[in-house]
Parts: sequence; structure tokens; C-alpha cells
Amino acid sequence: MSVAQKDFIKVTTNSVQEMKTRGEKISMLTAYDYTLAKMVDTAGIDVILVGDSASNVMAGHQTTLPITLDQMIYHASSVVRAVNRALVVVDMPFGTYQGNSLEALNSAIRIMKESGGHSVKLEGGEEIADSIRRIISAGIPVMGHLGLTPQSIYKFGTFTVRAKEEEEASRLKLDALELEKAGCFAIVLEKVPAQLAKEVAESLSIPVIGIGAGHDVDGQVLVLHDMLGMTHKFNPRFLRRYLNLFEDITGAIKQYVEDVKSVDFPNDKEQY
Repeated sequence: MSVAQKDFIKVTTNSVQEMKTRGEKISMLTAYDYTLAKMVDTAGIDVILVGDSASNVMAGHQTTLPITLDQMIYHASSVVRAVNRALVVVDMPFGTYQGNSLEALNSAIRIMKESGGHSVKLEGGEEIADSIRRIISAGIPVMGHLGLTPQSIYKFGTFTVRAKEEEEASRLKLDALELEKAGCFAIVLEKVPAQLAKEVAESLSIPVIGIGAGHDVDGQVLVLHDMLGMTHKFNPRFLRRYLNLFEDITGAIKQYVEDVKSVDFPNDKEQY
């Protein structure tokens, strides 16, 4: 059943809480640069995540671990300059918050001051609760992230679905409650069973945004380059491709090469 939408002039952390309360689903996509962020924002997305997935899709790394704080600030500031409506959430990269809460606070302050972002996102549960509380005490909103946490990929050793077993599922539920208690305004649940995600969303008063977590959560997030088909070798079950830009763009470039080689471009109308 569709739910009437409220036309927010500017989406804030309070706005996404209102959406959960009303039963309106929250739309969220990644963006890493000005041009695509402008398109995403103009299309009416609620939340833009400047994800550390930039390490993969923008820089070609195999994991999210190599991206630095300076690089995240660069991407985030590019996105912020494009955005008028969406709430911008910036991932805190690996190594900038796990050590201690003071380091986490200093990293979050740099992101907010230097990028102009609206909030930060951290991966983990009870073990990072002190860092979350310290960041929030400085007036910086925090989004949590549980389930498959890509910064911990070497611990997991696999990208398969998390929390299928009862023990891990129970731990995830407790972590979700701990993140809410610590003050997170929302949580991302990645690649967990749909029934578990539903239970978590129903147990929390804050929004739960899923990626590979079924439709009974409060919103959805995808990597922009995946859903537009700019990447073409990543095919998880949860991904719906709305375009196939890899083929479209490579096809256009091949045509350009052919036109240049044959002196079809530029023609008489395309020169001075």
C-alpha cells in the first residue's frame, strides 16, 4: 500500500524519523561526485550516502579499506556542492574511529567542517558505542551499520549473508538496540535475512534502511553505479539494475572512435 509523501524542502535527520513514523519508505543512494549527485538530488532521493564504496567504484580497489579520510572528504565536498534537498551521510573510513573515541570524534569533526556533510556513518555495534556517543555529544548525527560490514571483510572472509545462525542474529538484535540507545538517528542493515531485518525494524523507534535485507525495513539503499548498470560484474540477488549504462556508454564511445577514424566527426556544422 502506498503512503502519501510529504514534500520536504530539505531532508534532515528529523525528516527521516517522520517518514518512519508515517510509514513512508526512505529512498537512499550513493554518490561520490558533483555531476551524478546533482542528478540524484534533482530526482528526489531522500538520503545520499557518500560511501566508502568509492574505494571500489571510483578507485578500483577490491575492498573499502584503502580509502583515506582526506579522500572521503574530497568526495563528500563534491557531493555537498551539488545537493539542495537530500540529507548527505558520509562514511567514516576504516581506521578513523575504531581505535578510540577521541580519534573518532576528531575524524567526524574533520568530515563535517571540511566537507559540509550533514552526518556520518560508522560500521559496528556495541564495540563502537563509546565513539558514537562521543561524536553525537559534539552535535554530529550518526547513522549506524550492521550485518555485513565491508570494513570487516577480512574478519568475515566472505561477502555471504550475515546472521543466518541464531547466535549471530541475537547479537545483531542487541547491537541494533545498543546503537539506538547510543543515539544513532538511523541504521543500515546489509545482507541479512529478511525476517531478521523485519524484527529489527519493528523493535526500533529509529529508521532501518536495508540493502539486501528485504522490504519490511523502513527504506532501501543501493550503490548508484550498480543500479545504473555502470558496473556489470557485480550481481547479488538484492540488486535491481534500472539501466545498463556500461553497454550504452561503451557503445557510444565505440561510435565516437569510429566517427573520428572515418572523419565523420566533426562535420561541417560542428566546426567554426
